[in-house]
Amino acid sequence: MVRDYVHLELDREIVSISGTYTPLKELRLNLNGRDILCVIGMAVVDTACCGSGSFIYATVPGYIVTWKGRIDESGLSVSQVEPVEAETIRHEIAKTIMETESINNYNVNFW
Repeated sequence: MVRDYVHLELDREIVSISGTYTPLKELRLNLNGRDILCVIGMAVVDTACCGSGSFIYATVPGYIVTWKGRIDESGLSVSQVEPVEAETIRHEIAKTIMETESINNYNVNFW
């Protein structure tokens, strides 16, 4: 199933209910001849009832089908992605991200 991914502005803090998060960079990882989109960011939890902290995260929307093929109503680029469903491929992607970006396995999320 192909989904739209809206590219958020990098290095711009976004306020959420429990703190903030900031997309820092986008990676295009090549695996078995296909490019995979990965977004690296930082989250700060400072307004939650149960404590505070910060961490680096990775979000993997999926395989890139079209790269920044259109602009949305807010002026942000939109790509189309296909989520990575195979558990073995997810494990391989997470391992690569952990090795290259020093991110904890628990902070790698897939669509």
